[in-house]
Amino acid sequence: MRNRHSLRSLMVTMVFFIMLLSSLVTGSSYIVLLAFGIIPFPFITQMTRPLFLLMVSSVLGTLMSMVISARFLRPIDDMISATRQISQGDFSVRVEEGNTIDEIDELQRSFNDMATELGSIEMFREDFINNFSHEFKTPIVSIRGFARQLQREDLTDEQRREYAGIIAEESDRLANLASSILLLSKLENQNIVTDRQPFRVDEEVRKSLLLLEKEWTAKEIDLQPDLEEITINDNAELLTHIWRNLIGNAIKFSPQGGSLYITLRREGKEIVFSVRDEGPGMDEETQKHVFDKFYQGDASHGMKGYGLGLALVKRIVTICAGTVAIHSAPGQGSEFVVRIPEIAG
Repeated sequence: MRNRHSLRSLMVTMVFFIMLLSSLVTGSSYIVLLAFGIIPFPFITQMTRPLFLLMVSSVLGTLMSMVISARFLRPIDDMISATRQISQGDFSVRVEEGNTIDEIDELQRSFNDMATELGSIEMFREDFINNFSHEFKTPIVSIRGFARQLQREDLTDEQRREYAGIIAEESDRLANLASSILLLSKLENQNIVTDRQPFRVDEEVRKSLLLLEKEWTAKEIDLQPDLEEITINDNAELLTHIWRNLIGNAIKFSPQGGSLYITLRREGKEIVFSVRDEGPGMDEETQKHVFDKFYQGDASHGMKGYGLGLALVKRIVTICAGTVAIHSAPGQGSEFVVRIPEIAG
């Protein structure tokens, strides 16, 4: 409210000075003409001359005020109108840029940037809610459906075992999803790594491979590990999520009988862990969003997953002050490279 009053005061002051300026111009011009013996509008008497000058000054002042006001206030009016639209949920609105006044032009650019960013956030929020609901609803519907099937009396023992297995599998999926969401929520509020202890990184990576043995043997994947013996002082349990999620993701997108290349080495004061697969690869747009929560890239491949694994990897790497990079192209597989700085013990 204070800013609005200040703007109005500024405009009143501006109009006052415009009127004063127009009066000075009108009066000075009339005096100069009289000094040279030129009598403009001879029908105007000396008695009505001040009234005439006041009228001319008012007309000139009004015209000048309209021109200046249109130049200064129209962009502001446009932004006020656009702000109202944004407050109503329309993030597509933009104001015209290119004003000759640098400050107003900068304000217009900043407004458009803000509207673009708000639109992106809103789109991500809607996608997050939709995907979140879908990921929870799918296993619940499956569990409910097969539980009802088990109530039938005409089922064979083989069918009962099959349905019970599906219920157990979907229950595990739901539990893992809930655990991943809780862990990610916890990590989003964590900025430092705690409980650091010395441990062998190569041994932890091998443990992850053993835990995922069922997945890579089912696809007859040829593992090509190249793990340097490295001991660091860090949180082994936290970093395990990096190895397991990156390897699991690579297995998921590897073709039947493909190869998987896993390397671990020390470079200076960093440990470098990379996983390269021979899968379908990713285009640039997918690479931009692959670390977003619930993002699963091309759904046409029909891959099971929650879209949380890579989001967890990104957050953990960030907490560890490291980096994660993607090298990929359509039809050429994908490689994830994680660099984590070593911390002195």
